[in-house]
Amino acid sequence: MSAASRAPMRSNRAHRRVVLTTAGAAVAALLMSACSSGGTSGGGGDTNFVMGKDGISTAKKGERAVAPDLSGKTVDGKQLDVTSYKGKIVVLNVWGSWCPPCRAEAPGFEKVSQDLQRKGVQFVGINTRDTSTASARAFEEKYGVSFPSLYDPTGKLMLRFKRGTLNPQAIPSTLVLDREGKIAARSLAALSDDKLRKMIAPVLAEK
Repeated sequence: MSAASRAPMRSNRAHRRVVLTTAGAAVAALLMSACSSGGTSGGGGDTNFVMGKDGISTAKKGERAVAPDLSGKTVDGKQLDVTSYKGKIVVLNVWGSWCPPCRAEAPGFEKVSQDLQRKGVQFVGINTRDTSTASARAFEEKYGVSFPSLYDPTGKLMLRFKRGTLNPQAIPSTLVLDREGKIAARSLAALSDDKLRKMIAPVLAEK
């Protein structure tokens, strides 16, 4: 094969590498910053959880990972540590004011939060990818959200979850922590009122 004919082949391979690299970067950017209604599903391998037909992944009692340190300033500037709610069931909702599915599920989350508060269920938001707390506060005011939200603009809190556990991988994501602060369930999609209640109910029934 002549040098002249090999040159276009090298050029084509180089072009394909550039395209693949660009595509890979775009996918990574999407997972890290774009609003999505789903994400990488769990289950299988060395994990201790399974995903049901409803898209909700659950872990059996005794096989659950402890939630990482989730503490810091809220969108209102107050200090919050999720471990202070130990003994209660905690529903963590990762959201952003710029995320359409987050806006769709917000009123339902507030309603379920109010309904289950007397049963020892505490909702906590993790606001991410908002460049200012003003946007997050405006979101809470518009949708009547009364439960606190940690302000996590760069996603540092999300990265504290260990790989292979029921970690948040999309925006929105919802996790349910049991009374011992362990991760019992996860959804990587926006939830309706009914689906949210069904996700919480088995953990609420545990003794």
